[in-house]
Amino acid sequence: MIRRRRSQIRDYQAEARLFASRAIVAFFGIVVLMGLLVANMYNIQVNQFQDYQTRSNDNRIKVVPIAPNRGLIYDRNGVLLAENRPVFNLELTPEKIKDIDATIQELQTILEITPEQIERFHRERKRTRRFKSVPLLTQLNEKQVAVFSVNQYRFPGVEISATLKRYYPYGEVLTHVIGYVSRINDRDMQRLIREEKDANYQATRDIGKLGIEKYYEDLLHGTAGYQEVEVNSRGRVIRTLKYVPPVPGKDIVLNLDINLQLYVHQLLDGRRGSAIVLDPRDNGVLAMVSSPSYDPNAFVHGISGKAYRDLLNDKNRPLVNRTTLGIYPPASTIKPFMAVAALQEGVITPNTTRNDPGYWRIPNSDTRPFRDWLRWGHGRVDVI
Repeated sequence: MIRRRRSQIRDYQAEARLFASRAIVAFFGIVVLMGLLVANMYNIQVNQFQDYQTRSNDNRIKVVPIAPNRGLIYDRNGVLLAENRPVFNLELTPEKIKDIDATIQELQTILEITPEQIERFHRERKRTRRFKSVPLLTQLNEKQVAVFSVNQYRFPGVEISATLKRYYPYGEVLTHVIGYVSRINDRDMQRLIREEKDANYQATRDIGKLGIEKYYEDLLHGTAGYQEVEVNSRGRVIRTLKYVPPVPGKDIVLNLDINLQLYVHQLLDGRRGSAIVLDPRDNGVLAMVSSPSYDPNAFVHGISGKAYRDLLNDKNRPLVNRTTLGIYPPASTIKPFMAVAALQEGVITPNTTRNDPGYWRIPNSDTRPFRDWLRWGHGRVDVI
């Protein structure tokens, strides 16, 4: 028996109602999505306008710190003891260089670069931000400047900069008084961060390490300035938007007399010893010499490992400041001070005499006797 398929009659009105309901749902869905999109656009362009504008400016505007000029040091007569001299350095900006190692290898084909200089560059680079330049070679001579200038087009991100470098015209004569400046190392930076001074050293590469340079670092350094510059996508400066000049460090005038310092240094003539000359009127230090000494300019420009080891291994210990670290018996130099104090306090008079048997023992004590250089003593002596 054959079953016939039952024909179905389409309900066009039901389909129309279903389509209409779906269209309404889709319409409201689109309206809701458009509303969310408009609300999000409003939030970004109106409510968060300042935030996104700042982010945009950060990509377009950079703040470049400017190092202040270090203060100068003079003697009591106005003679310059520590000055700043212009030098030319070869610097690399990591942010602008794709392959730094390859760039350095290419630079070695036109300039002499030692492994020690490369190692020092990488150490400096590790503690420097990518957009800041790092020196590879310092104190370029005229020939080196000329050679690189001709080939500069081959090295994007590498440039020659002119900076001021500390120089000590009297060299080893004043090393143990003035000290020297040298590159900021990790220990220096950690100390600056602890003291919340690191912001003032963003553009500074040298800091006082010894002597006057270290003790008066805050005065000599000055205050850093900055400039806001607009840069393009390659990091090239288009224009300067704002400039705040740095405040130079203060100049310092010492009690020291360089002519007397030179004279005392000449008298010691490289022999081990020290000498200090004081002004009895105010105890001002007129000369202070520790011998032997060394040239501080070697440390300013970065002393080589071999040269530093030679100083460390020198049996005469030139690195030791004998005027402050040496321990010496005062001998007869103490007599005038004791005599003046005794006269002032009325313990003795100009006519008081004492017998010198060749030794002295602390009264009412069992301590050992202190011997005179003359075993049998000087006999009867007075304050004169």
